[in-house]
Amino acid sequence: MSDKRAGITIAGLTKHYGPVVALDGLDLALPTGGIVGLMGDNGAGKTTLLKILAGVLADWTGTIDVLGCEIGPTTKAFTSFLPDVDYLPDRYRLHDAVALFADFFADFDAARAQALIAGFGLPAARSLKEFSLGMREKLQIALTMSRRARVYLLDEPISGVDPAARSVIMENIINNYDADALLVMSTHLIADIEPVVDHVVFLRDGRVLLQGLADDLRAASGLSIDKLFRQTYRQAGPAPVFPMMTSNDGK
Repeated sequence: MSDKRAGITIAGLTKHYGPVVALDGLDLALPTGGIVGLMGDNGAGKTTLLKILAGVLADWTGTIDVLGCEIGPTTKAFTSFLPDVDYLPDRYRLHDAVALFADFFADFDAARAQALIAGFGLPAARSLKEFSLGMREKLQIALTMSRRARVYLLDEPISGVDPAARSVIMENIINNYDADALLVMSTHLIADIEPVVDHVVFLRDGRVLLQGLADDLRAASGLSIDKLFRQTYRQAGPAPVFPMMTSNDGK
């Protein structure tokens, strides 16, 4: 069994989509009990990495340890994953979505879900077809954060909402996860999540460009994480041009 303080340990993780290298021998170690900001531009490998950690993407090479376990049914049971796509049927209402998660996940807390849904001000009487993009995103966040999981993987949780709503979403995310759990959140909206992240990882072309504790990086650079990210990316030079892909799986 791995050290209980080690949340996720990755070595040599590589994933291809045809000629495109989405992850290129990636090495990464993340401790438990904190919030990780996974930061990078489109094509950096953020979505691919989260899908692999969630156990929904195969055909990769390398080794991954999540809380002492290999990726598989065991890790899926304690990992709550928010994908960057809308997956709930238009015909559903709020109670249908809550019932679906309650049936599917043993660690789902329906009372927590109802509290989050109320906190987001989502209308119970409407079908999801009548929801805006931002409302649907809030619902999926509420469902994801209502599992009593040990690992949370959130892919671009605030990308579909207006700036005024982002702080509300972030506050609800922070208030509804166990402090001993590991929460990994991908984003390109760095300034919006900077106040809450403990650890940051900059990805570029499927590799780790920079990582560390947020406070240590700010102290060492004299810059905010947002400004440090921009500086680090500029210094790394222009990204290579890849063949056009037909999906967003290489994000």
